[in-house]
Amino acid sequence: MGLEEKVPGGFLLSTVETVAGYARKGSLWPATFGLACCAIEMMATTSGRFDLARFGMEAFRASPRQADLMIVAGRVSQKMAPVLRQVYDQMAEPKWVLAMGVCASSGGMFGNYAVVQGVDHIVPVDIYLPGCPPRPEMLLYAILELHEKIADMPLGANREEAVRAAEVAALAARPTSSAVDLGMPAGTVRR
Repeated sequence: MGLEEKVPGGFLLSTVETVAGYARKGSLWPATFGLACCAIEMMATTSGRFDLARFGMEAFRASPRQADLMIVAGRVSQKMAPVLRQVYDQMAEPKWVLAMGVCASSGGMFGNYAVVQGVDHIVPVDIYLPGCPPRPEMLLYAILELHEKIADMPLGANREEAVRAAEVAALAARPTSSAVDLGMPAGTVRR
């Protein structure tokens, strides 16, 4: 004997958070940050075959002030890291980051001083997409997973504190793997 039985037919019951989450997940504006071969796969996702527009992401924005999703596609060099952070800081709130490809997620096969070993050292990452390069279908799946994460995100005053705490924790986290973590002798380069 719940509320649903007392309300006449034709009424839809929901919360403001659910409605806002539904609206936010269907209106993402991605900013392109294509740095390497993964960018080609990201561009293919907007083609007629994969049709990213079905999910409310019609056009990639060239201005960070018009975007709320950054797709980092490819390896990030040390020289590009400050630019990446500046673009992230200029994006509209709330904002999300998707690390596309193994190079953006962990530095990939480029285990040297010139390539950032994971974009999560620069900006907080919401979704990691593996692959070298990941197929457009994988990017679509990652975007759908991000949609679910956005739909479940809380609203209100506690939301800003939770976002700040998540960003601080993500930036303070130690790298995901090293030679010692993998059981190799120190000084070994992972290939």
